[in-house]
Amino acid sequence: MIDLIASSIVIRSVVLFGLFAAIAFISFVGLNVTIRRRDERRALERLVVNRTDEGKTASLRTFGNESAWARIAQRLEEAGLSLADSKDDRLSAKLKEAGFNSPSAPRIFTLIRLALVFALPAAALTFLFLAGKRPEIFTIYLVGSALGIFGLFLPNLVVSAKADRRKQAIINGFPDCLDLMLVCIEAGLGIEAAMDRVGREVVDAHPQVSELLSAAGLQLRAGASRDEAFRALADTAGVEEIRSFTTLLIQSDKLGTSVGSTLRVYAEEMRERRRMRAEEKAHRLPVLISIPLVVFMLPVMIGVLMLPAAIRIVRDVAPLLAGG
Repeated sequence: MIDLIASSIVIRSVVLFGLFAAIAFISFVGLNVTIRRRDERRALERLVVNRTDEGKTASLRTFGNESAWARIAQRLEEAGLSLADSKDDRLSAKLKEAGFNSPSAPRIFTLIRLALVFALPAAALTFLFLAGKRPEIFTIYLVGSALGIFGLFLPNLVVSAKADRRKQAIINGFPDCLDLMLVCIEAGLGIEAAMDRVGREVVDAHPQVSELLSAAGLQLRAGASRDEAFRALADTAGVEEIRSFTTLLIQSDKLGTSVGSTLRVYAEEMRERRRMRAEEKAHRLPVLISIPLVVFMLPVMIGVLMLPAAIRIVRDVAPLLAGG
């Protein structure tokens, strides 16, 4: 058996990849068992709440809306493989900033990372063998390790990029929504009705802001206090401008000042900030343009200016130096 494995590079590669997968799987299972025991000792109440949520208390709104990834993650956890992260609260906040508000988003994120760790090396090795190449053992190990590490960090990069784009879209669209909200409040609507109206009006122009305002309006309709709804709005957005805006609304509500004047002042301030950001980007353009100018155009200009002198030196000075 050993001679057969040693004689064929394909069988040897399959055996080594199987050993790598088995060791990685055993390590992952052992780490998850340790994390599960620690979480059970430290967060028993949260597990009880999760079991209650997984029972028959699901609402009609969420019934049947679980994705295939969520069902796969739930079946893996029922089989004994914990997909809980050691920093679950921080991961949930990061996913909410990227727009993933589902309760099963952290488990799906961990499942995707685990799948990519094995899928990317397997796909690369399959492509190499189908292409007719027979890589060495060290090459297989190096490629598998590099792609496994890349698959481990790729979801983090995607979530961070999506969170940055979402924050930028919220920052760019929020001043327009504030102007519409100010018009609604001056027309006689309350803050709850104004949020709901503006959320429905800007659903096509600024969908991220529309989602935030609609969620805050639904929380207010459901009976939550204004402090809770506004703080939840700021936490979900993860943007400093909206956090300051909600703080102003909370203070205005507690002190009894006019909400319309508060919105007018803050809308003007946000428009000024947006204008300053645009000017900052405009002032950065000369510096950014100078880089391709120096890299591409300066050598060409130097060559054009120096080429006639170089030709004359070669024709006239070089023969004199050579004694001609």
